[in-house]
Amino acid sequence: MRSTLVSAGALSLLAAVAFAAPAPTDYYPPPAGGYPAPEEGGYPAPAGGYPAPEGGYPAPEGGYPAPDGGYPAPDGGYPSPDCPSSIFTFTSTYFVKAVPGDVINGTESTPGEPGAVGYFNYGIVAHEDLICWNITLLGVTGDYKSPARTATHIHEGAKGASGPPRVVFPNPVGDHERRVSLGCMTGPFTTGVPGPDGKDTGEGFTLAKIEANPSGFFTDAHTVNFVPGVVRGQLG
Repeated sequence: MRSTLVSAGALSLLAAVAFAAPAPTDYYPPPAGGYPAPEEGGYPAPAGGYPAPEGGYPAPEGGYPAPDGGYPAPDGGYPSPDCPSSIFTFTSTYFVKAVPGDVINGTESTPGEPGAVGYFNYGIVAHEDLICWNITLLGVTGDYKSPARTATHIHEGAKGASGPPRVVFPNPVGDHERRVSLGCMTGPFTTGVPGPDGKDTGEGFTLAKIEANPSGFFTDAHTVNFVPGVVRGQLG
């Protein structure tokens, strides 16, 4: 029988392998506060990033700042508010250049202030009895003067004739070089001037009457130095 001699060192190695302890399934817990992150750049994020918590991340107090230039509008822009288009559409408009030479007192020519000019722009929505105005007077001096509530009017009267005021407007404000008045208002209208029947000359007047016959109306302004009118112009 053949025998094999084994050294004591080899036997010790075999014994160590055969009876080695199994690998542990639990590991030491991390230190308090966790393991420190690397000094530069931190730990790399996994592919696709970290998932957001349920419900998302809370916004900072005051919200996130908008980018420079703001956020772009969506294709086609933002929808318009539900406003009726009729309030932005006039049923008639009038652009009148009023001059001193057209001023009439009764049926006599009574020129207004030399060098003055007035631009009277009106927009009417007849079914709403609404009128908007943008009035500019240039080269007009002196204070306003009129028996009406203001000294800036639309009168009923044909070219070459006077007539009662039907609508009065706030007087243009400014200096002798440029005065401006603008706004909108709706009827019923009053002028502060009594007619032959004792009623206010604006009572019962509607803007539809202007649309029916614009050439039968004129616009003007009055000052202390030119009471019959500083400038005048027909609406049609």
